[in-house]
Order: sequence, then structure tokens, then C-alpha cells
Amino acid sequence: MTAISDFDIFARVARTGNMSAAGREMGLSPAVVSKRISLLEERLGARLFQRTTRQLTLTETGEGYFRRVVDILSLIAEADDFVSRRNTNPRGQLKVTAPTTFTRYHLAPYLSKFLESYPEIHLDLHLTDNYVDIIRDGFDLAIRIGELQDSSLVARKLSPDTRLIVAAPEYLEKNGTPKSLKELENHNCLSAGAQEVWALDGPGGLQEVRVKGNIRSNSADLIREALIGGLGIGLRGTWEIGPEIQSGKLKIVLPQYRGSSKMAVFAVYPSRDFMPAKVDVFLEFLGQHFGAEPYWDKNLDIGAKPATAAKPAARTTKAPAKRVGGAV
Repeated sequence: MTAISDFDIFARVARTGNMSAAGREMGLSPAVVSKRISLLEERLGARLFQRTTRQLTLTETGEGYFRRVVDILSLIAEADDFVSRRNTNPRGQLKVTAPTTFTRYHLAPYLSKFLESYPEIHLDLHLTDNYVDIIRDGFDLAIRIGELQDSSLVARKLSPDTRLIVAAPEYLEKNGTPKSLKELENHNCLSAGAQEVWALDGPGGLQEVRVKGNIRSNSADLIREALIGGLGIGLRGTWEIGPEIQSGKLKIVLPQYRGSSKMAVFAVYPSRDFMPAKVDVFLEFLGQHFGAEPYWDKNLDIGAKPATAAKPAARTTKAPAKRVGGAV
């Protein structure tokens, strides 16, 4: 939408919990934002926010109003996108959320090519290793790494996420090298996020191993540095620790096992009847950039893929996108 409506202002304040932050995002002063919210509450005859000196929180009425406003704004954006696709080149703000470390390594260095190809697209990139509700927070697309669950969202697989068990040589010299999954119980296993259970493909098929350690963090960077520093054993993706394997800073432990093959890098986006052109071209760019054999795996010697129990052959069909949900 070209004009900034009361719906836009209300939704932005609800998402940020702060009138100043909402104003900065929309190019409005805090005073203007405050005035528009007050007029909206006066018109509705209801208080939408609880105001404190530090933040704004939605009232029960405000929560219900917000859910409906988000749906309205989504329908308006879809209508705008439909007209835009028929009459113009890809353009407008493209709001994307993605994992911090992955973006720094594998997306940020290549964005100039995309933006040069589509100069009318303005990229708003939010980096976080935490889960983001892309519909509630108004994102066009999310890049997620891990195993996804069914939901109303749509996902397109961009590349596999090959995960290996690794540790620094110094850690293995001091603590010994585990020879079986059972022996991982006696080691300090470092996890990012909620990785208390490692899902591993190996000679016996998919196995789940409960691990414990003295460091857990939502930061992939922190876990990577802790592993390099010899603080423990970790299950990490080759997109993250490939150079350290090549240099010898990290060694592969139990090479007959890898993270579940269901793990992958996905682009996730809301289901719409009319795909916005800006999202469509960004998906095409991501698909070409990564692929079935991502560039970070091409020169990495990690041995053959672990053998698993044979399964009956199944007929496959081409399905570039599927409905999925929660993310890692």
C-alpha cells in the first residue's frame, strides 16, 4: 500500500512494542505514531495497548484486533502483488528472515548480484537464530535450516544440510575418541538450540541419541568456536564447519554416522494464490545459488554417505515446493 493506514501503524507498533521503533521503520515521528494510535482507539472506543514507561503490550481486545488486521493487510498486499505482477517488474520491499551465521557465510557475499539484477527491490533482511512467526511478523520469506513439520506454510528445499559429528584434535587427545554412539554419553556434547537429541543416519538406519554437555546456545557461531577451542563434540553442518575440517582444526568423529537426511536448507513462505514477483525472483535466485550439491560440499572430503537399511524403491515426482511448518 502506498498510503500509511491506521492498520499499518497499529500492526507495526504491535510487532515492535515500541512507538519510536515503529516510527523509524515507517519514516514517522513517535509523536505522529502516538497520535494515530490514540485516534484509532478513540474511533473504536476501546483501549488496544497497555502503556508502561518501558513498552507497549496488547490488551485482550488489542490481540483480537491485531489478528484480524494482519489478515486484512495480507489480503491487501496480495491484491497489490497481483496487480504488480501483471503490470510491472519485481519491485518493492522484500522482507526476509534468515539464520545469522548461514547468511553471513553463504548469502550476504552474493546479494549484490541479485540486487543489481532487480534494482527496484529493496531488501529488508532480519537475522536471527530464533524461530520467527513469518505471518505474524509480516515477512515475505524465511530461510530455515533443519527438519520442517507440516503446516499451512509452503517450503522449497534449497539444498541438503549434511551434518557431521566433529571435535577438535585437542579435545580428542585429552578425552579419547568415541568408538560408538553409546560412548557419546561419556563426552561433553555441545548443542545449538534444542539439540538434546541427535537424529543420526547410519548403518542401522535412523537412530536418536540423547546427549548432554556444559554449553547450549542459540548461537551457531558460539558453538562452532567452542568446538574449535576444544571444549567438546558437536553435530554441525558442513556449510558451517567445512573449512575447519579441511584445515584440520576439526576432525570427523564416528564418520559412519551423519545427521538425519531430512535436514535441509529451506525457503519458507506463506501460501498465496498469487506469488509476489519479488518473492518469485528471489526464490529463483536462491535455487540457482545453492542446489542439490551446494558449493560448500564440492571440495570437501567427508567420505561416502553412510549405508542404511534398504528400502523399497518408490516412484518420485518433481515437487519443488511443499506445505511445511516449524523451523530450526
